[in-house]
Amino acid sequence: MSDTGKLTPRPGGFDWADIRRRLARTTAAMERVTAPPAARKAEILKARAQLLAREPQEDRPEQYIEVIEFMLAYERYAIDSSFVREVHPLKDITALPGTPAFVAGIVNVRGRIVSVVNLKRFFDLPDKGLTDFNKVIILDDGRMEFGLLVDAVIAVQRLALDAIQPAPPTLNGIHSDYLRGVTAQRMAILDAAKILADPTIVCAT
Repeated sequence: MSDTGKLTPRPGGFDWADIRRRLARTTAAMERVTAPPAARKAEILKARAQLLAREPQEDRPEQYIEVIEFMLAYERYAIDSSFVREVHPLKDITALPGTPAFVAGIVNVRGRIVSVVNLKRFFDLPDKGLTDFNKVIILDDGRMEFGLLVDAVIAVQRLALDAIQPAPPTLNGIHSDYLRGVTAQRMAILDAAKILADPTIVCAT
């Protein structure tokens, strides 16, 4: 091999052993430059595994629910809209004698007779009387149907499930059995399935 680093044939031909040694040194040098350290390589592989194992949140619609927010005894409540057939204005309600005090009466909704439950009386909350803002939220789970008398309907909103915190044992007189939870803004989420299956309400309506 010449002083310039170029290969020069030796008498009788090239020195193939020297060529192989130079090739091995060059390959090792390239690997040292391009390959990450062993510790760094392990971190990269771990990060990739965690990324692949993570489920994309946007592909999980169950992370959110749609709720109907309403006022009841000066407090904010909400209920899962998947149990709500419709919201009906309170008009022409007919009282039923001999029924529990929490049964406000019945209403005619396009030919259907629907019983209406006064939640404030059922939960023993302060009653401020009826106004033009009162609405009837008609619940339906396919087996049972009745209306909930509320003071006013505020909005329909999408609520993250992780924003719902466990409810305290009692909240404004409402037992935790009827609550799905509360938000940081102190909005109580009623459990529509429990209310629709409550034997006291079912027998009265």
